[in-house]
Amino acid sequence: MTESRKTGQRNLSTRLRTAKGRSTASQKWLERQLNDPYVQAARAQGLRSRAAFKIIELDERFKLFRPNQRIVDLGAAPGGWTQVAVKRTGEKGKVVALDILPMDLIPGAIVLQGDFNEESAEQAVLEALDGPADLVISDIAPNTTGHNATDHLRILALVELAADFARKVLSPGGAFVAKVFQGGTERELLAGLKRDYASVRHAKPPASRKDSAEMYVVAQGFRGGQKDEQPG
Repeated sequence: MTESRKTGQRNLSTRLRTAKGRSTASQKWLERQLNDPYVQAARAQGLRSRAAFKIIELDERFKLFRPNQRIVDLGAAPGGWTQVAVKRTGEKGKVVALDILPMDLIPGAIVLQGDFNEESAEQAVLEALDGPADLVISDIAPNTTGHNATDHLRILALVELAADFARKVLSPGGAFVAKVFQGGTERELLAGLKRDYASVRHAKPPASRKDSAEMYVVAQGFRGGQKDEQPG
C-alpha cells in the first residue's frame, strides 16, 4: 500500500468545542484541519505538512524520484517535500532544501537559507549537491490577495524564476516540478518549458483541496545545452 493510499481512513467529523475569541474564518480553517485526512495522515507518519502527499501522488503518476538522485527543493519550508525526497532517493542521494526563511534541519538533507533568485544561493546549492541536479521541485506560492488575476500573475512570476533556476542547475534528462494556479502556465513560459524539456504536463494531485486553484506543471526530459552562447 502506498503512502498516499493511507489517507483513506474513515473518520468522524470533529467540531471545535468552543469558538470563543475566534473569527468565523479562523474557526472554519481549524475545523477543516481537524477533519482533513491528509493532515491526520501527515501527523501519523511524521511528515511536516499535508503537502507531502501532493509530491507523493505526483511521483506515483510521473515517476519523478529514483535512487541516488541529486534533488533541489525550492521554498522548502516547513520541509514536507524534502522529507519525501530524502526517503525516495535513498541514502546515496543528495537533497538540498532552500528557503528564504529559517527551517529546522531534516535528517539526510542539506538545509540552506537564502533567496534562490540570488547567484550566491545558486552557487551554494551547486556546491552542496557536488554536481548538477537531477530534479528540481518547488511548492512555492505567494501570499494570496483574493484577486484571481493578481494572484495568477504573482505565482507565474515565481514559476518563471524557479524555471530559470532549474535551467541553470539541472543535468540533461532532469525534471522540474512547480506549483501554478488553474489556467496553467502562460504561453511564453509554456513555450520555454516545451523548448527545454521533452515533456510538459499539468496535474492536480488528489491531495490538493478541491476548492484550491493550485495545479502543478511537470516538465521532464531536460534537454540541456540550451544556455546562452557566448560570442566567440
